[in-house]
Order: sequence, then structure tokens, then C-alpha cells
Amino acid sequence: MTHNNMKILRPDLFPSYLTQLPTDLREALRNFPQQRFQPEEFNFYTSVAVITSSRIEGEPMEVDSYLKHKIQHIEYLPELTQKPNDLFRAYVFGKENRLDETKFLQAHWLISEHLLPENRRGVYRRNEMVVMEHNTGRIQFEAAPASIVVDEMAKLWNDADALLRENLSVEEIFFYASMLHLVFVSIHPFDDGNGRAGRLLEKWFLSEKLGTVAWYIQSEKHYYQHVNDYYLNLNRLGMFYEKLDFSKAERFLMMLPNALVG
Repeated sequence: MTHNNMKILRPDLFPSYLTQLPTDLREALRNFPQQRFQPEEFNFYTSVAVITSSRIEGEPMEVDSYLKHKIQHIEYLPELTQKPNDLFRAYVFGKENRLDETKFLQAHWLISEHLLPENRRGVYRRNEMVVMEHNTGRIQFEAAPASIVVDEMAKLWNDADALLRENLSVEEIFFYASMLHLVFVSIHPFDDGNGRAGRLLEKWFLSEKLGTVAWYIQSEKHYYQHVNDYYLNLNRLGMFYEKLDFSKAERFLMMLPNALVG
């Protein structure tokens, strides 16, 4: 399928993507353990997703400790649990709501409760943004200029809405989920919480197309376990938003399929 009306995503990269896939995605989904899809398992897999996504952003709480907190109800200091718990609420919100721009902004409101002042939650930024790598403090790239953030996000939601209305192959679903993630974090539209929100956007889109199984794919854990590659693959596109080379996106786009089989 070609999507000639895409405003910002890159359907021209899909043919090459198909040749690089590490596995048969349909077969991998068929072999996905069905016992994971029980309601009581959602809290466990979402807790893993939330804490590993948070760890990517430099949150100090250990994965095992957060699992004890969520599953065994062990209390920890609020400064350790508040931001991961905010993200957990956003995942539950995503599971209970259809994906669109309004709902996504509401999810960011939840994510950023302990990150941003109230008037900057769930709204696009108005300032310039240099993105730093949390582990090293090195500059990763300059995000979209503030003057075009609203327009770039309008393009992104134009494409997302169109894709949500279409019947897509499994390969297209994974491709566009990764593309949404990649373009979103390249724009970096919020004052904070962009990494967490981008990984939620990817998972939420998958769930709209694949159903419940999507919430059990451990993509966030895979990104955390390969965090150096995650940042390196983002950086391959270039330093400046308006000069990003998406022809170098393949290694990033392969990370989500690898999460399914890893």
C-alpha cells in the first residue's frame, strides 16, 4: 500500500523496511504466549513498560523495586514513585481510550503531573529545544523550531488519523508505529516528557491496530536494554531537525520488530 497523502511520515521507506525485517511478524504474533492476555497480567506488563521507559529518561527507581511497588504494594519514597506512577496512569488511559490528538494531549497531562507546571501540561511548547542524552548530558539534536511545532504536529496527526482509518498489513502497522515514534521524538513537541510520550504513542497506535496483544509487547524494555543503540539510532538522522535524513532511519525502525521476538 502507498500513502501518497502523508504529510510528514515516510511511506517511501517501507519497501526497504520489508527487506530488513528480522522475522515474520505475523508468525511472531501468532506465537505470542496467549496467557499474557489475561487482565491480571496487564498491571505486570504495564509496570515493566512504565519503569523501563522511565529509566531511559534517568529516573532512579530500579525495575525490581517498582514491580514490588505496583504488584506487591510495597511503599517507597514519593520522589521515586510519583513520575513512574503518572506514566502508569497514562498507559491505563491509553488502554481505555481511542487514540487521537485530544486524548493524547490528555495523556501527556497525566505523564507530566510531576514534571511540569499545570499550564505547560498537555500543550505544545513555545520555546526552542535542545535535546540532551540523560545518561551523558551530551547534546543529541536540536528539536523542531518552536515556530513550526504546531504545524508539524498537525501534519503528524493528519497522518496518524488517516492510518487509524485504514486497513494495514501487520508489517505496515509496525512500520508506521515506529515512524510515529521517531517523528514525534524528532519534533519533541512538549517542554518535557517527550520520550515517555513517544513510546506510549507507539504502543497506543499498535493497540489500535492489533488489539490487546500490543500492550504485552515489551518494546519499552527492549529500548531500555539497548538504550545506547536507541540513542545512537535516533542520532543517525542528524543534529538539526530541518536537516534530518530519514533515509538513515532503518536501524531505529528495526528496534520494534526486534522487541517482538526478543
